[in-house]
Amino acid sequence: MTTKRLLLLVFPLFFFSFHFKNPCQTGDAKWVSLFNGRNVDGWTMKISGYKLGENFGNTFRVQDGILSIRYDQYDSFRNKFGALYYNKKLSNYRLKVEYRFVGETTVGAPSWGYRDSGVQYHSQSPGSLGPNQQFPVCLEYNLHGGNGKDERPVGEICASGTTVEINGKTNTSFCTPATVKRTFHGDQWVTLEIDVQGNKIKHFVNGEEILAFENPKYNPEHEVGKTFIKGNDASVKEGYISLQSNSHPIDFRKIELMEY
Repeated sequence: MTTKRLLLLVFPLFFFSFHFKNPCQTGDAKWVSLFNGRNVDGWTMKISGYKLGENFGNTFRVQDGILSIRYDQYDSFRNKFGALYYNKKLSNYRLKVEYRFVGETTVGAPSWGYRDSGVQYHSQSPGSLGPNQQFPVCLEYNLHGGNGKDERPVGEICASGTTVEINGKTNTSFCTPATVKRTFHGDQWVTLEIDVQGNKIKHFVNGEEILAFENPKYNPEHEVGKTFIKGNDASVKEGYISLQSNSHPIDFRKIELMEY
């Protein structure tokens, strides 16, 4: 085969591989682990009613490579909602988290607390929360676990002090169910992903897209949310990610980030 004919065969393959990359591997984007498996370095906890960084009741702990949220040192939950915040503000990224629900709901939990938690993102900083503020202004990928028989789909978008548009319409309730319904029972490990590209956001579970929405904005009718509106610009473009402590024990073993 002549050199000229060989180049004619090879060049189209090179062109195809160069122009058709995995959309999740754009440019120099790479997965980076946010959890080192030993401690919560790089993260800060904030529990309602307690000082920034105070880990009341050893709520957030690491053992055997697993980040656990526990309440065995609480006499009662008493609305001690909190979260563990990653110490970097983010804007365009893909977040991947492996989690599982375990054990029993804590005494004194809210009625909806059974196998309920969440990954919050585009959140206000933990240092800006009021002393007794239970939830940050944020978006949330809501986590639900099944009870072994009933459907309890995962992946709702909950808008705390914010609004989003789903199919061109602004959300009318605090939490909006995922379009694709998936329930996971027992203590099985589940993988969630959140993809944020500009004003377009998608939720995934175990690799399947379950919800898409866009145009997150601060809610001008929310007491705290409205304070983040700058002039006429209410768009939510960046913020912090965090793992909720919502009253039911939960484990995390992998937390990875890819920034675009």
